[in-house]
This record gives sequence, structure tokens and C-alpha cells, in this order.
Amino acid sequence: MRLSVVLTTLAVCGLLAASTRTDDACALTLKLIDAQTGRELPGLVRITDADGGAVHPPELLSRGLGLSPDAPIAQWDVLPERTVATVPRGPLKLQAITGLETERATLEVDLTGKATAEVTVPLVRFYDARARGWRSANTHLHLNKVSREQSDRYLREVPKADGLDAVFVSYLERAGADHEYITNEYRDADLAALERQSGVVFGNGEEHRHNFTGFGEGYGHVMFLDIRRLIQPVSIGPGISQTGTDGLPLQRGIDQARRDGATAIWCHNAWGLEAVPNWLTGRLDAQNIFDGGAHGSYKHSFYRYLNAGLKVPFSTGTDWFQYDFSRAYVDLDGDVTVAAWLKGLAAGRSYITNGPLLEFTVADEAIGATLTLERPDSVPVAARAVGRVNFGRVELIRNGAVVHSAPSRNVGGHYEAELNMSLRIDEPCWLALRTPPPPVEGDPELTESVPKNELGQDLFAHTSPVYVEVARRRYFDAAVARELLNDMEASRQTITAKGTFADEQEKARVLDVYGDAMEVLRERIGMLE
Repeated sequence: MRLSVVLTTLAVCGLLAASTRTDDACALTLKLIDAQTGRELPGLVRITDADGGAVHPPELLSRGLGLSPDAPIAQWDVLPERTVATVPRGPLKLQAITGLETERATLEVDLTGKATAEVTVPLVRFYDARARGWRSANTHLHLNKVSREQSDRYLREVPKADGLDAVFVSYLERAGADHEYITNEYRDADLAALERQSGVVFGNGEEHRHNFTGFGEGYGHVMFLDIRRLIQPVSIGPGISQTGTDGLPLQRGIDQARRDGATAIWCHNAWGLEAVPNWLTGRLDAQNIFDGGAHGSYKHSFYRYLNAGLKVPFSTGTDWFQYDFSRAYVDLDGDVTVAAWLKGLAAGRSYITNGPLLEFTVADEAIGATLTLERPDSVPVAARAVGRVNFGRVELIRNGAVVHSAPSRNVGGHYEAELNMSLRIDEPCWLALRTPPPPVEGDPELTESVPKNELGQDLFAHTSPVYVEVARRRYFDAAVARELLNDMEASRQTITAKGTFADEQEKARVLDVYGDAMEVLRERIGMLE
């Protein structure tokens, strides 16, 4: 669709503007609208002058608040609604987007000699996830080193401009630093007020964690969402809390949170020794990746767990600030509520992305479902990806390996890729759809670079699986299961070497977490032998 721009000079207001603004400034009324419906939209704008220098109107909030001023995200500002912005008189280039679903609008205006002007920017929408029943959320967010006023504004404006339906704001502790964790101040009433003001659903949470050293790996980090109360201690061990011992496993807190009705999501991909035993004993509801760093890729956690016969819903967030567009989409009937969204996530009806939007069915079974075949057969697979940035290709994954792919193609101002095929199923498996994964330093299998989105982050997108049972059997790779057994034994040795315990009973309480899970896995392996 051809972009039309309305630029109106309001010379009548010139005398008023001159009384409050410098002679080289223009009061620019800026508004974003849906090109098809004309409805006003929130979004992000990037303004540059004739020399390519960034222009940041003081009335707008920087999208990069709290982050490095040199990062690509800092080039963008948040436009929550029609705003009069102070900009220099002269030629300007404006770029604008809303969430992940509109093409990027680019236009040039010349404000030379103008005290006031108005620009309306139509944005072309190429996808509508909400109309298809998908609702998005950031499951991992904290803010720090900003004022309460800045934090309130950030939470009112950024999630809405990013096109999120829900955000979980979580509490966490670190000795000597958490006095600057501004989001620790938020209570349920504060989140309810933000929800009314922004139209975005807000939920609470807690990041329960252990580190052997201040920022080194330990038992790991787990998110409790929709909590009734804080699980104490929030942070475990002298490495992070500068007090006590390493004698409490995360599993104790997970069990308490789940008894209270909370959802438990493992943070930071494969980071943390206690992830494997808690997945094996059925204590986790979903797994985050790319929430505050990669810590490996899909193959380091998701694929191994899935190949060991587990059901693992994909999730993601951004940890400190919304430095990326990362979110999990959940297939949801009806209005968005915290409870309904989390229930859909735990059921595996999810996909994650920071750009490309995914569609995926296997024999008409949706993401998260189980397809049951009485015998080997061929099944239809329908897959599609769409995105504003060229993601390169879409890949069909079976048991962790790419079995088919389709290249992206330009469609107007965005990109699409489709896979429609018949897939032969001879044995149990799991199937999922993704775009190429970001590279991982030091991994020879993951060296291919991927495009970056507007905020400067590597593109990713991946569905939770569709599980395929054949003759009542689920996929289980005994070799992978043995690897997990070895990992847990190595974790026990690491804990023995690094842990500080008051007595042998404390140490045994932690080591038993691994011993119990190893016994569960040995039984599953034995059933196949």
C-alpha cells in the first residue's frame, strides 16, 4: 500500500509557539494511525536530521531508557499517543513502527521556517495476531536505577507501544544492589493501576535464584508468576545474598510456590544446575530462553529435554528492561487474564519471537497438541512465518534436527515464508517450527549469522512442539537420557566442591534433588531395555 502523509503548517499558532520555544525549534504534532482503519496507534519513532544525527524530542520517552545510549534501541522514542514534539526546524527523516505487526513507515519532511506543523503517519499492518486468538506476554521483567516516576511512565508506555498484551513484573534480591531495584516497590494495587492506564495486563512475580558467586552459575534461576506471597529466601546462598549457606535447593521454593498456585518458569535457558532434575520430576511449567542473554541455544536445553520424553513449553522475556521485542504468544480464547494466559502457556500452546510471527499445524493439530497415530503414516504439515525484517527462512524441526525449510520472500514492506507438505511419520517424534537460531560463540554448529531487528537484537522465533505418538508410544532417546544422567552426576560433584553447608544434612538435602531425579530417569531408561 502506498504511504500517504499529511503535513499541515499551522502558521496561526506561530506567535504562541515563539513565546515558549526558541527560534530554531518547531512544535511538531505527531500521530501514528492504522493505514486501513484510521485508528490511532501507539508505537516507536526514530527521527534524524539532515546530517543523520538523532533527534530526541524532550516530550518523548527514550525506548532505550536504562540501557546504553550507544545501543540501536536508544535511537527510538516511544510515541504513546498524539503528541506535540519539539524538533529542530529543517529537513527531518521520520521512521515509525508499532509492535511486530506493521511495516516500517519512512518519510521525509522539511520544517524549515515552520514554527508548528502536523504529521500523521499511516502504518500498514501485515498481520493481526489478536484476531487469530494469540496473546503475547513478557514473562521476565525488572527495572533498576531509574526513579519511580520514570518506571511508571516506562511501564505505561513501552509495553503498549511494543504491542504486548501482558507483562509480568517480578521481585528479586541481591545484597548491596537491590535498593536500586525500583520494580521491587510494585504491589498488586500498583500493577492494577498501570493496567487501567495502559490497557496492558500486568501480573506479578518473583525470581527465585541461587549463585555460587555473585554472577556465576549456581543452582539456577526460576520465575514464579502470579504469586500470592514472596517465597523466602528470595535469593539463596552467600554468593548472591552474602549470608547463610548453599543448603537450600530451589526445589523447596518451587514446591511452595506451586502449592500457592503460582506458575514456575525456568530462566536463562540451560543456565543452572537444578533445571534438569526439576524438569524430570514435573515441577516446571515452561522454559525461558533469550531472557537476559542466550546461555546457549535451543539444542542445549529444549531439544535435550524433549528428546528425553518431556513436554516443554517455550517461553521468553527480557529480564532487565525491555531491551528487545521478546515475547511469548499463547493461543487463548476470550479476554486476556493472568490466570488464563499462564494456563495456556503451561499447556504448551505457545511460540516465542522477537520479530517473526509463526503459524503451525500438523494434521490440523495445533501447537502444544498431541497427534495420535495407530501406525506409521504420512501427515499434512502447514507452516508459515511473517515478519517485518527478512528472517531468511523457516525450518521444520523433528526431534531437534532440520528436516525441511522454505526461504522467505519479500511481500510489499514485509517478508513471508510457507511450508505446505506431507511428512512421513514412521516412529514417535516431536515437531516444531522455527526461524534460524542465533549463533553461539564457540559452537561450531551455530555460526551462521542472523538478521537483527530494529532494536539491534538477533532475530529468533520458535514454536512449542506438536507431539506425535505412534502406537501409543512417545518419543524417547535413551542416549540423550543417559547424557542427562551424566550431567546430574557432574552437578552433584560441582555442588560438593563449591557448596558451603552447615552440616552433612544440609548437603544431603541439596544432593537428594539430583538423586531423586536420576532414579526417575533410570526407571524410564529401564522400561526400554
